[in-house]
Amino acid sequence: MRMIWLCFSLLLMLTACKKNESDITVPVAPIVQTPPVLNANFIRAVDLSFTPEIVGAGTQFKDNNQVKELTQIFKDKGINTIRLRIWHTPVDAHSSLLEVVDFAKQLSAKGFGIWLDFHYSDTWADPSKQTKPAAWKNATGTILKDSIYQYTSKALLAFKNAGVLIKIVQVGNEVNGGFLWNDGRVGGTYDANWTNYAILLKEGLRAVKDADNNTKTMIHFAGVDGADAYYSTVLQQGISFDYIGLSYYMIWHGKSFDNVSTQLNTLSTHFQKPILIAETAYPFSLAWNDNTNNIVGLSSQLITGYDATVDGQNTYTKALIDLMKKLPQQTGMGICWWAPEWVSFRGPIATNGSSWENLTLFDFTNNALPALASLGSYQ
Repeated sequence: MRMIWLCFSLLLMLTACKKNESDITVPVAPIVQTPPVLNANFIRAVDLSFTPEIVGAGTQFKDNNQVKELTQIFKDKGINTIRLRIWHTPVDAHSSLLEVVDFAKQLSAKGFGIWLDFHYSDTWADPSKQTKPAAWKNATGTILKDSIYQYTSKALLAFKNAGVLIKIVQVGNEVNGGFLWNDGRVGGTYDANWTNYAILLKEGLRAVKDADNNTKTMIHFAGVDGADAYYSTVLQQGISFDYIGLSYYMIWHGKSFDNVSTQLNTLSTHFQKPILIAETAYPFSLAWNDNTNNIVGLSSQLITGYDATVDGQNTYTKALIDLMKKLPQQTGMGICWWAPEWVSFRGPIATNGSSWENLTLFDFTNNALPALASLGSYQ
């Protein structure tokens, strides 16, 4: 009996010592906020071709109102690729091969991918003009064909010798009507010239792949309307390339996002190739910051629902990224903002300043705008 009582007493003691489960505090792991995982393949680019000239003039840029080196601002915002134009023999050093190689070397060291835009001209090449370099003025036929190949090859070798790996090469800029006029001109009364254009274009593309087969090639068309017919004819000519590149500006290519979406979806379905918006921009203001006429300055030039405000520019940027990411089979490859740094760097009374100052990604005090952060990180 005594033994039974002893066991019973011991049981009571153990029960008394045991805590209720509700009294036990379980440590909770802290919640760690992690940044969104960005699509590493989505190209978030800016064309910084004006930078050597603008920064060389002593212009300073800011992020959160703090002065910071310009390319570091883009790096910090998430930009992963820089587009640079190359002119054959410009009137000054700007956009020359020497300047571009030097700048690309600095950018490459920061981890940016390099996207080259060969204009095959001494100056601007676009749908309204595609003037041959003066050095090739009298070159035709086989001589012109060889000139394209040799020039492109030697230029790419200069980047290689500087330790710069090239990500993308455009063979021509906004070549709706071909390039190297009139030898490589197409469209309208020149439609019978497609065979010759194809011969010249193939030489530039061949030079890129011979330099580095991993470099992606692009053919660049201005606008969305007519792009399907253009690329169809390119492929009919047996031309091989990697990326479709398109310019989209509301002032020249229409103010309907619905039409842009329709045309991009058609291109995606028809060609099943990666598509990039190679050039775009949108105003944050209709005001001006120097005495140079701006390209965009009227409310009638805007897309309905997207005001010329800081918020309107940011909303436009996000909407365009959304549109690209919704393309079938992930063919929406990326977006490039043209001349985001072309601020009024020559001063408030300059008549030869910037016609793009209200389309940049910096406000009139050269402080980074929200659209830049969206371009670099919006999911």
